[in-house]
Amino acid sequence: MANIFVVGAHGNVGKLIVSKLSQAGDKVYAGFRDASQFTTVTNLANVTPVQFDLNADSAAMAKLFSTYQVDTIVFSAGSGGATGDDMTILIDLDGAVKTMDAAKQAGVKRYIMVSAAGADDRSFWPKSGLHPYYVAKHYADRFLKESDLDYTIVRPTALTNDAGTGKVSVNGDRLGGKIPRDDVASTVVAVIANPNTKRQIYQITSGDDPISSAFQVE
Repeated sequence: MANIFVVGAHGNVGKLIVSKLSQAGDKVYAGFRDASQFTTVTNLANVTPVQFDLNADSAAMAKLFSTYQVDTIVFSAGSGGATGDDMTILIDLDGAVKTMDAAKQAGVKRYIMVSAAGADDRSFWPKSGLHPYYVAKHYADRFLKESDLDYTIVRPTALTNDAGTGKVSVNGDRLGGKIPRDDVASTVVAVIANPNTKRQIYQITSGDDPISSAFQVE
């Protein structure tokens, strides 16, 4: 059983990740910006809500990771579409990098990043309508790849609230595709369960391959 810290537990994908990890029997520490959000995990087994501020310094983050003996970090936080570009940089880039620094300070090796399809394709960014967002994702991913962490980067295409299908297409070139958030969360859980996914990047969209077999979950 892993001790997993989910950064961004109140986000649309983060909520689903926490719930699915709880069902899988892992010990989950759900990181929330505000303690008023703790009620969203009240009825989940094996889940401890933790107030976690991405504007804090990495030393404060590392102290939390050490206190809870975290061995795996999932970064699923985002500034959201209602904020300005400044918050995108502060949360999606600087906040992410600080959690990586904190992981290293706390001796945590396993790190899962929920990124975005097209994060390495500069020609796509201006067309996306979210240019600063993709800049932030690109450089956060780049910092992670250059770290000594045992990372996995999951890059979904456009997210929907449709019911999950349990199936994906992995590492295709369909940047215009869509995928339910539920299937992204299932992919993250599958990735954590499979040590062979370390130091890998997976671009995912809706498809025909069962998530369990695509990531060799046993």
